[in-house]
Amino acid sequence: MRSDKQNSTPMGLKIAAGIGLAFLHLPILLIFLYAFTTEEKSYQFPPPGLTLKWFAVTWNRPDVWEALGLSVRVASISTVIALTLGTLCAAAISQTKFFGREAISLLVILPIALPGIITGISLRSAFNLAEIPFSFWTIVLGHATFCVVVVYNNAVARFRRMSGSLIEASMDLGADGFQTFRHVILPNIGTALLAGGMLAFALSFDEVIVTTFTAGQQATLPIWMLEELVRPRQRPVTNVVAMVVVLVTFLPILAAYHLTRDGDQISGQGK
Repeated sequence: MRSDKQNSTPMGLKIAAGIGLAFLHLPILLIFLYAFTTEEKSYQFPPPGLTLKWFAVTWNRPDVWEALGLSVRVASISTVIALTLGTLCAAAISQTKFFGREAISLLVILPIALPGIITGISLRSAFNLAEIPFSFWTIVLGHATFCVVVVYNNAVARFRRMSGSLIEASMDLGADGFQTFRHVILPNIGTALLAGGMLAFALSFDEVIVTTFTAGQQATLPIWMLEELVRPRQRPVTNVVAMVVVLVTFLPILAAYHLTRDGDQISGQGK
């Protein structure tokens, strides 16, 4: 009886948690609601009417498709770069010992700890000094700086849980480096890499600040949304696009959570 009372959550704490969740998620629900409103120029609550026409309008807007395609391409390539570099960094940090290892680990995770505007200004200055024109690839490089960190955090945690004797046994049995990676290492870190890749894609897809400093004249979907808010043409279209962004970023995050929900497979999962 006493243990049941000790394990029960106080009602006040439940109410506080509910208020906190409502504060976080009600604005998102309002975005969804106003994607169906019949009012084009202003926001009224409750909406004067509901309609599905804005989904058809959004579907036929070429500027939306152009921004969406750019965001998907940038996020995909940034994720591939992050998976490659993040995995290699994690393997080097967790499987070997050398002077300055902890300092290098700190430098790897630093881009995601710094404010995005600092990263953006730094990258813009570097591109200007190197006389690199702003293009699709400057956006990719900017996104890869923080996507690498997400993959690294997941991979290094899994590497540290994997016994080094497995690799030694594989090499002793005659396997080369590629065979060892394919049959021993990859099955052990595969779900961590998949989760890290999904999180990296979601972060890249909805990134705004770094993109602002590295995009030049191009507009990813979040940048397009920001411009539409400043100079709106059809407000409900922006809300429809926001729904798409929420779904595209939510689903990979949810999948990554289920892949690593035991909690000890993600390093720095609070990020």
